[in-house]
Amino acid sequence: METLKIVKIGGHIINDEVALNAFLDDFAQVTSPKILVHGGGKSATKLAQQMNIEVQMIEGRRITNAETLDIITMVYAGNINKKIVAKLQARNNNAMGFSGADGNCIVSEKRPVQTIDYGFVGDIKKVNTGNLKILLNQEITPVFCAITHDENGQLLNTNADTVASELAIAFANEYTTELYYCFEKNGVLEDVNNDDSVIETIDTKNYQTLLENKIISDGMLPKLTNCFHAIHHQVEKVHIGKSEMLLNKNLTHTTIQK
Repeated sequence: METLKIVKIGGHIINDEVALNAFLDDFAQVTSPKILVHGGGKSATKLAQQMNIEVQMIEGRRITNAETLDIITMVYAGNINKKIVAKLQARNNNAMGFSGADGNCIVSEKRPVQTIDYGFVGDIKKVNTGNLKILLNQEITPVFCAITHDENGQLLNTNADTVASELAIAFANEYTTELYYCFEKNGVLEDVNNDDSVIETIDTKNYQTLLENKIISDGMLPKLTNCFHAIHHQVEKVHIGKSEMLLNKNLTHTTIQK
């Protein structure tokens, strides 16, 4: 089967013009079919503060009320998404921007209230690949922001790592899907203060050991949950590290495998 690369970029890359341009230089050179996923939380927070709208975070997760959802939609689906698409066009990489509502591509349900009410936050129920396959066959790169919808007219803020993981899973029956989480570090680090302490391979067995010994930082755990979810649902490979790994598999980074 043909390889499809699903690539998610982190906020540090998005917020740094030099880093974003460097990433897009690498991404544009990927010749296989590909999909790009981005968030933009820090930009949304900055705009909210400028507009005197309170930003609520609980355990590192954003509470998305109606005002916050408007800000997120403007920033993610508007400003950031279209800038990235324009920059890809400048690199002769034909691209098209998407939220989950466009083409009914990603359907979510509002997260049920348990101990915390996260507001308009979506948990993905299904990914519809039909329209995206048409674009991929035409060598057009879909660029997804982290906004989905519930098929009843409601947009929902959705974790970008999860969007990438679910896209990779949805295409796994038709492509050999590879999932890449690109951010500013070399990979998953054994010591957060040492950028060279990359754990190059994490599998189900040694992951449990790493958890028990509290080696992995808490901030990395949700990403790794998405990684293993993908690996156990037919995604061929998951890679975490700097964007150069897209073109150079021998670059030091972290590979997640069963």
